[in-house]
Amino acid sequence: MSETRATPETARVAAIQMNSLGEVDPNLARADDLLREAARRGARLAVLPENFAIMGAHETDKLNVAEPDGVAGEDTPIQTFLSQAAARHGLWIAAGTIPLVSPEPDRVYPALCVYDDRGTRVARYDKIHLFDVGLPDSREAYRESATFMPGSNEPMVIDTPFGRLGLSICYDLRFPELYRRLADQGAEIIVAPSAFTHTTGTAHWHILTRARAIENLATMIAPNQAGHHASGRRTYGHSLICDPWGQVQSEARSDANEVVIADIDRSRNARLREGFPCLSHRRLV
Repeated sequence: MSETRATPETARVAAIQMNSLGEVDPNLARADDLLREAARRGARLAVLPENFAIMGAHETDKLNVAEPDGVAGEDTPIQTFLSQAAARHGLWIAAGTIPLVSPEPDRVYPALCVYDDRGTRVARYDKIHLFDVGLPDSREAYRESATFMPGSNEPMVIDTPFGRLGLSICYDLRFPELYRRLADQGAEIIVAPSAFTHTTGTAHWHILTRARAIENLATMIAPNQAGHHASGRRTYGHSLICDPWGQVQSEARSDANEVVIADIDRSRNARLREGFPCLSHRRLV
């Protein structure tokens, strides 16, 4: 994609791919470098992948770094970092996900928090759908509910300078009813920070992200984890930005840390929804 500057009708956005490690500090340092690059390349919004701050050797590792909600200070290094990085780089940051303390000591909330370019937190969405699955023809299995507490079933859409922003996380991609609710609330851009496994990503990553864009005539920003992690888990990468017509504008092609950039055009999105009004043609609601 050309690196020309975005026009007043467009906004440059970034999907940040990471190969997150098993400790918080080096992951925050990596994230800061990638956010700096996104800002240097003109992005106004940067989206970090699911579990960007820790991909531990054990699923319980996240419990040891869980933070109380919304408190800045030495007890909340991840949230403090995000607030300071957003202000320092002049970026809106959608950071998915942060392990936040829940009422149950053996589970945390997987929280996607959004910070504006002054470092103020403006939204929090806790992952609704938890990845409790066994993969077909494989011994590979996951049970997120063992260490994650699901959020409420309320979709989250917020106003930003570059359009109405809908929030989702990873496994949510398999539940189109959530995305329809986001579209009903006016979402023009939807973020889906993820840690798709290599197995499920190979089969479904592009299909699901493009389908959610097409169905809802919305831009999808989907950063993913990539490569091998401390637990032995392998994630798929291919972080991407997809336009409302389902075309992939930009995509990561390696298992490395990478910044994926695209310009989104709100006026084109509006024209598309007006000329191709499938959202208003629904009969089963």
